[in-house]
Amino acid sequence: MSEPIRVVLVDDQPLFRAGVAAAIDAQPDMTVVGQAGNGVEALALLDGLAADIVLMDVRMPEMSGVEATRRLFSPERAADRRSPLRVIVLTTFALDEQARAAIQYGASGFLLKDTSPEFLCSAVRAVHGGSPVLAAGDLSALLTAASAAPEAPASMATLTERERAVFDAAATGLSNAEIGTALFLSESTVKTHLSSVLAKLGLRDRVQLVVFAHRHGLAADAEGGRPAAT
Repeated sequence: MSEPIRVVLVDDQPLFRAGVAAAIDAQPDMTVVGQAGNGVEALALLDGLAADIVLMDVRMPEMSGVEATRRLFSPERAADRRSPLRVIVLTTFALDEQARAAIQYGASGFLLKDTSPEFLCSAVRAVHGGSPVLAAGDLSALLTAASAAPEAPASMATLTERERAVFDAAATGLSNAEIGTALFLSESTVKTHLSSVLAKLGLRDRVQLVVFAHRHGLAADAEGGRPAAT
C-alpha cells in the first residue's frame, strides 16, 4: 500500500482548519501532517516538515498565502526539498486576483472555500498526481490580465516539432486523451512527450505550462491553432 498523501493546512481560522482536517483525515489515502495560521508559520513549519500538498488560504495576517507561495517555490527552498511540494490556494472569490498571483508563483490551482469536502479531497488527489484543479477556461481568464513577454524563451527551441505540438495543445487545456486524439497519438505517447516538455522547460506541471505559455505570449499561438506535427 502506498504512503498517504501528506497535507498541510494553512488558514487563519482555526474552526475552518478543524473542519478541513476532519475531512482529510477521514480519507484512507491522505493525512494532515501540520497546520499553520499564517504564511510566516507555514514557512517555518514546511522548512522542517516533509509534505506533499499545502492547502493555502490567500488572505491571512502577517504574511498572505500569495507571498508564502512565492517563498515556498523560491530557488533556495526548492533546492533543499527532497520531494515535490504542490500548493492549492483557497479563496472566497472565483477568478480572484490573489489566486492568479499565487498560480503565477507556482500554485497548482485554486479552490473556493465553500467547496464540498468530497471535491476538496478529489482535488488533493488530482494535484498530487500532477493534474491541475482549475478549468482551462478559468485559468486562461485569470492569466489574460497578466502582461506577457513577446519573445519566446530560448528553452522553447529545444523542443522537437512533436513536443511543440503537445505543448501547444496542453497550453489550451486539453487532456492527454484529447491531445492524443488531436495529434493521432496514444495517450502513453502523449504522457512521454509532455514529461519531456516539462523537463526541458523546467516546469513542474500542466498548470505551470499554461502560465509559461501566457507569460511568454505563446498561448495565443496555441489557441490560434498551430499546425500539428506529422
